[in-house]
Amino acid sequence: MDPIQQSKEKWKGKAKTKLQGCKAEQIWPFLEDFFGLDKWFPSLSTCIPVEGISGKPGCIRFCAGFKTPIDEHDKQTLNWTKQKLLSIDPIQRVFSYSIVDGNVGFHSYVSTLKVVSKDEGCEIEWLYEVEPVEGWKLEYLDYFIGSGLGVMAQRMQEALKTMKDALEA
Repeated sequence: MDPIQQSKEKWKGKAKTKLQGCKAEQIWPFLEDFFGLDKWFPSLSTCIPVEGISGKPGCIRFCAGFKTPIDEHDKQTLNWTKQKLLSIDPIQRVFSYSIVDGNVGFHSYVSTLKVVSKDEGCEIEWLYEVEPVEGWKLEYLDYFIGSGLGVMAQRMQEALKTMKDALEA
């Protein structure tokens, strides 16, 4: 394969995390709230609606404040993206979105998140693809999404425990 053709191939990755003792139907509402990502994703300070109704294909959210592996030491840059919900299936507990604008260099970025039932709980899968990002390596993106997903799962488990404790009080 010639270098020009190879450079046009998208990066593809997949992150997974298990949530012990949590059912898929308990976790799905957290993810289904498209405008509520800032409650779960680490270092994301803002997630606000730009257009449409949360959970309806075509809606757009503005996310800002996150740090990527590239700019952890850069205090000047406020990272931001606008993300569009492409599709959602509450029965299969899966949705896809794309980044339609932003300042992090992600072009043709598409992600699919899915909650899958497992014997001891559930699992969140996050599949993603993007054109190669200048100044990045695929490993940086894998780390960014994988570590972010791990924190999201932990926060969701804690939220479920708090809700359960409140119901039992």
